[in-house]
Order: sequence, then structure tokens, then C-alpha cells
Amino acid sequence: MDGRILFLPGDGVGPEVLREARRVLEAIEEIYGHRFEIIEGAMGARAIDRFGDPLPEETRRLTSGVDAVLLGAVGFAAQPVNGETIDPARGLLELRQLLGNYANIRPIAVGDAVVAGSPFRADHVRGVDLVIVREVLGGIYYGLPRGIEDGVAYDTEIYSEGEIRRIARAAFELARTRRKKVTSIDKANVLESSVFWRAIVGDVAREYRDIEFSSMLVDNCAMQLISNPRQFDVVLTNNMFGDILSDEAAVLVGSLGMLPSASVGGEVGLYEPVHGTAPDIAGQGIANPVGAILSVAMMLELTFALTEEANAVHDGVGRVLRDGHATADLAAASASGRAPVSTEGMGELIVRALSAGDRG
Repeated sequence: MDGRILFLPGDGVGPEVLREARRVLEAIEEIYGHRFEIIEGAMGARAIDRFGDPLPEETRRLTSGVDAVLLGAVGFAAQPVNGETIDPARGLLELRQLLGNYANIRPIAVGDAVVAGSPFRADHVRGVDLVIVREVLGGIYYGLPRGIEDGVAYDTEIYSEGEIRRIARAAFELARTRRKKVTSIDKANVLESSVFWRAIVGDVAREYRDIEFSSMLVDNCAMQLISNPRQFDVVLTNNMFGDILSDEAAVLVGSLGMLPSASVGGEVGLYEPVHGTAPDIAGQGIANPVGAILSVAMMLELTFALTEEANAVHDGVGRVLRDGHATADLAAASASGRAPVSTEGMGELIVRALSAGDRG
């Protein structure tokens, strides 16, 4: 198979983790006989430095000629450009809009390979296997009006019926491939937007009689994710709640650096690790590349329908973690007592594991 992929390294640790993701993708090419053309573009703070825009026109044009986009991370402080303060993270919101990817899929699984890296007891988290389906083109991150005026700040949470129905259907369809359970998260006891969300999702649920469905208030969900995480299968959320809850859920596997994600719904999928730019450790070679590498696995499966290759990446990561290798964010919880592995070292170990597996 041939494919064309746009790499957006971004800021902070983004280029470091994406470098290792590329090495894994190249190993897949060699083992399975595929060819992936990699095109690089600018985004985030570096794009502002070069073009005065976190998602410059040149990068926008590149997205129209590729099969998938793989992103490292974007962030850092807002920067002044021609008298205007621009947040580098705005580029990500604009990219999702450009691609039309309304459904962000964030899997959280605690198998035997990662259980030692969790801060929780093994018997509490072993077997956790949930997916957060987060709506990412609406809600308070995009709603208008918003601003700061005369000592008052305001943002608007807004959702249309159509936006809610399409993300709900994405969650229910995904549940049909898993354990057939959807939990919708809202704040319907306080927010009108959540009252509407609950009503529309409940209506969609009636189309999926084979799926166990319930609604849960977001504050209760935040508690339940920690106290009883194994109860969840597919967690359906709006934009802001999904952003917060998926970061909370990362503690179950020990680190944000472990989690991949996919934003889908448009013609070109966007894949990225859940973590941010981590400027405090950027350039030190200690960032965890597993989230970026597993994002490659999601891309192989969802965009290119290469399930065997995606499973090989998962297996390679699993072998390395089971052997007790861990980057600094996980090493303290590792049962092996090994010294922390560098970003490059983790990538190398996973590539070796892939080569050793070589189609099983």
C-alpha cells in the first residue's frame, strides 16, 4: 500500500516524539512492504514565528493532498503578532475545523504491559478498557460571543441538534464494535446546553436498542473514573468535559505520554498523542513517545485499514513495556528497577520489538 501523510511536529516535545513515531512507521514500511510518503508542515508557535499564523496557508494547502495528518503537539504562551496576541493552540482548533473532524477518539486501556506504570493497585486498574468519544468542533471552545470587556470575561457553550446527533451516533456505532455500552456525560442539573445534550443523546439512544445506555453528571464521572473505572466502555462527552476527563483518565495508565488519539469524521483523519508540548522537558530527550507511536497504530487501522500492522505496533509497545523499559514519567512506577529510557531509546526498543516480531 502507498499512502501520503502530513507530519506536523509542532512545538516543545512534539518534534521529539514524532521523530520516534516516524521510525516506527518506517519499520512498518520495511516489514510489510508499504510506502508512506511523509510531508512536513509548520504549525503552532514555530509557525507563528515563521508566518505569523499558527496554521499558515501553506500548511492548509498541504492537508488537501494527503491521506492522514500526524501531529506532535502545539502550545506555548500566546505571542504578539502585529499588535494582536495569538495563541499557538488556536492552530489545532482551526485544523480540526478545516478537516471536518468532529469526533475525537481517546482509548484508555490498562493491560498487563502497562499496569506496573499505574499509580493505582494492579487489581484496581487491570482490565480497564474504555474509549472517550469527545465532540471537538462545537461547544465552549468555538462558541460566540466570547471576550473580555469592562472587567467581565465571558464564553458561550453552544451546540446544535445536528452536532449532538452526529457525535452520539459515532459513539453508539463504536460501542457496537466493543462491549455495547455508552455513558453520556453532561451537567444537566445546571446547564441548559446539557439539558439539550441529554435529550438529544437519549433520542439517538432509542435507535440503538442493542446498546446499554445511561447518562451521568460530569462531576460524578470524574469521581467514578478513579473509584470504579472498569464500569466504563464508551464515554460520550462534549468538547470541554472530554478535554478534562480524558486527561484525568490518563492517570490510570500512569502518564499522559502513553495515550494516543484520533480525530475523525472528515475525509482526512488527524492523529496525535493526548499530551501537550511539555516545555519544561523539551529538548532533554526524556519525553515519552508511546502516545505518538500508538497514534500511528490508530492511523494504520482507521485511515489505511491495516489492522495487522496496527496490531504489530501495539504488540511491539507491549513487549517493551512488559520487559520493564520506561521513560522518566513512568520509571518511578516500574516494577523492574531499570533506569529510565530516553525518548530515542524507547523508539529504538519498539522498532527492535517490531523487527523481532516480523509478522508474528
